[in-house]
Amino acid sequence: MIEPEMKIIRPKIVLLALLLVISLTISGWQIVTRQYLPVAPDDPAIIEIRVPENSSARQIAVLLKQNGLIRSEKFFLGYLYQKGMEKQLKAGLYVFKKSQSLPELAIQISQGKVKNSVFTVPEGYTVRQIGELLINKQFCTQQQWSEALQANYDYDFLIPGKPGDEKRLEGFLFPDTYTIDDQTSVQDILNMMLQRFTGIWNQEYRASADAKQLSVRKTIIVASLIEREARVAEERKRISGVIYNRLQKGMPLQIDATVIYALGEHRDTVTYQDLEINSPYNTYKFAGLPPGPIASPGRAAIEAALNPETNSYYYYVAKGDGSHYFSSTYAEHLTAKKKYGL
Repeated sequence: MIEPEMKIIRPKIVLLALLLVISLTISGWQIVTRQYLPVAPDDPAIIEIRVPENSSARQIAVLLKQNGLIRSEKFFLGYLYQKGMEKQLKAGLYVFKKSQSLPELAIQISQGKVKNSVFTVPEGYTVRQIGELLINKQFCTQQQWSEALQANYDYDFLIPGKPGDEKRLEGFLFPDTYTIDDQTSVQDILNMMLQRFTGIWNQEYRASADAKQLSVRKTIIVASLIEREARVAEERKRISGVIYNRLQKGMPLQIDATVIYALGEHRDTVTYQDLEINSPYNTYKFAGLPPGPIASPGRAAIEAALNPETNSYYYYVAKGDGSHYFSSTYAEHLTAKKKYGL
């Protein structure tokens, strides 16, 4: 016969055991959940980590733990295997924060969302200036830049040139803003810029150039001259008109920017001695267009090359404020030169 007190005690024991199991379950769930939460939710500091090529999931877990981004390597690995990500992790330079959760870190690495860099090539830059820009931003070394110039770039608007001759690419590295990651080589960057030019030319300018029987190369040569000469936006099409007027009449273009390009170094002013340089880019000595572009023209300059202003001007002189005085006759041009101290 069971005593009444025992009947009361046994249900209590069962209830206590049940409460203990529930408590342990909740506690365990909280421990597991905590492993997935950000280590420091309010920490905005950036932590850069490079994941080497062929890194295993375990090696990546160790890297994250060493940098205080996760609480447990085992939980990180467990999450990867649970989601089938263990074979999807990608190498590269990553930007992490301690405010990221474990799943967020895992997804970022599995999707290869590496650190991106942004750079802008200004309109009117030469190939040499673009190289200096990339080297200064540490996207490549001088040797890597030289090697990239040696590579073959298969685009129909590029004429053959000797290996390493930067003039092959001149004018066709489109000035724009580009986004790259640390796996992008300098050769990739040059291809990216050439492809950007190809896309923009085909979409925006090819039809107009074909209608006017202008080749892509001639258009970009003229556009590069406009880009380097025009300092006031409103004068681009007017300068374009002057260039075509002189070409039609067989007059030498006599554009200082081409002489500066031939010299291979920046000059604020051109001397009479500079005008004697024996180069096909010297438009004082040689009539017609130079053999290639002298810079990378932007959209506005290309538009001006395709749509010159109809005018009777053959000369222009700098007024000292960025604008120019345009003349139809040489006598008028000489008067303007005196007026503006040239």
